[in-house]
Amino acid sequence: MKSAEWHARIECAGTVAGAGFLVTPRTVLTCAHVVADGPAELTVTFTERPDVPPPQARVVAHGGWTAHASSDLGDLAVLELEDEVPIEPAALAPVDAADAAHGMPPRKLLVYGFPVGFDEGTLAECRITGPQLISREWIQLEAWQPDGHQLAKGFSGAAVTLADTGEVVGMVTAATGAARTGRMMPTEVMARHWPGLEGLVPAPGHRTADRARLRELVERAVRVGLACEPLRLYRAAMGPWDPEPPPEGFDSLRSAALFVLSELDQPDAAGTVARFTERLAGLLDDMVRAPAEPPAVPDWSPILVDLQHSGGGEDLVRVEVSAYSGGRRHPVDSGTVPRARLEEYVQDRVEAAFPYLTPGSDELLAFALPGDWLDLPVDRWALGSDDPTPLGCRYPLVVTAQSRRKASTRHLLTRVWNSLDALPGTRMHRVECGSTEAAGRLRVRLLRSDACLVGFAASPAAAHTRDRFTTSLTTPAPLVAWSRDGCADGERQTPCAGGDGCAGQRFLDELDTCVSGRLPAELPRRIWELRLEAEAEDGHWARGVQLLWDDPRVFADPHGGAAAPARSPVA
Repeated sequence: MKSAEWHARIECAGTVAGAGFLVTPRTVLTCAHVVADGPAELTVTFTERPDVPPPQARVVAHGGWTAHASSDLGDLAVLELEDEVPIEPAALAPVDAADAAHGMPPRKLLVYGFPVGFDEGTLAECRITGPQLISREWIQLEAWQPDGHQLAKGFSGAAVTLADTGEVVGMVTAATGAARTGRMMPTEVMARHWPGLEGLVPAPGHRTADRARLRELVERAVRVGLACEPLRLYRAAMGPWDPEPPPEGFDSLRSAALFVLSELDQPDAAGTVARFTERLAGLLDDMVRAPAEPPAVPDWSPILVDLQHSGGGEDLVRVEVSAYSGGRRHPVDSGTVPRARLEEYVQDRVEAAFPYLTPGSDELLAFALPGDWLDLPVDRWALGSDDPTPLGCRYPLVVTAQSRRKASTRHLLTRVWNSLDALPGTRMHRVECGSTEAAGRLRVRLLRSDACLVGFAASPAAAHTRDRFTTSLTTPAPLVAWSRDGCADGERQTPCAGGDGCAGQRFLDELDTCVSGRLPAELPRRIWELRLEAEAEDGHWARGVQLLWDDPRVFADPHGGAAAPARSPVA
């Protein structure tokens, strides 16, 4: 018989009480009535592995069965071993695997129990009488042969397995003696009584190897305490025709794995199961690697907040929020809202976008703004109504201009960014208050292959800055930076000449020092670090920093796409 080592004998104070079976390296399942009358001292013996010392065990969960109840519902107990055992756990069969196909003979089932006189165990052959679920709890078993070994006391808690594969389809909960019949609690009912079994019970149609690998990964993740968001993991793996996750999400990784194995249509689910499995394996691999510095080039998974003027009035703003992961754009929501509610609306939709991001990737919050809104302090907006943390201090946050969303501009930007990958760091071209550089000369400068970051001493609205700022957007420059708290040139009677005492001059000096050793692709993270420093220090030069950063390669389907927003009536 396959995988016989996981069969277990349950002993209470040295007396054989029944059977059980190993489902994880430290977990054994049996019937609640098997351990109900025993003392605290429980021992589990794996009779096929005499080299493994019998570990002590304790009951950590049960299905609600009590000796004084009027029914036998919930007759399941979960035992936790004092240590893991070096035995491969039982493989659970797909739901309904024991049912015979129409017109086919019933499948032979095997039960390995410990009745009186068989302390080392014995086998009984049986089959299900029919697929009907009695009291939503049991399936009736009957002897395979009239003269075969019948189910009796000592078989309770034993795994019921498929004779040809050795996979578990249920657990014996009762035997009726002379009638040569018994009862089996199917694995899907066991999972209902103990959620820890979720993710181990596969759906029909999945290959045994696929199920076994996913089961092993789920158990490994639970064992090592993997920090994982099951909802994000499923969304990253789901295909275009897969069902949406439950409205309440998943309360555990096991729940998400069970959903993948049981709720997806066959055979289309094969790709989703594979993606889910591979992403989980990747997270585990990342966890066991030695701690290291963050990668030089982040794996950005952006959330794009697209703000536009509404044709309905000056007080209204058109908002569209999308998430980008796995080379796909996921529309989250869109609507037209009053300016007074804009910040609240964005807060809610940004939070709703996170489940779509690739688990383990680097989140990036990007605001696409009209030209006259590029100085909008979106990085200072609060994280939520109950959390005043600025968005720019929680996430790397950048802005870009609506005018740069055209296909032709995206094409040029992509070519520029491809050339930036070869640069050893970020090179900044300074536009200082006293600069006499004409806009046309700046355009020529930005067309050079090593053009990278344009830094402005004054805001885009300053009189002597406006033309050159527009040139940096349209050429286009891949990165532009300025400070909302820089030189207040627009408030002076005479233009600022720069030099000592100019706030914009200080901003450019400090910024140049901070970004010169960083790659262009890494600047959103560096600006985020500077915002954290500025939040903790009064008068910090970077408190009003604004970074226009726009790498089209991380924004698949940048502004077109046929997909409708997730909450749209036509989604």
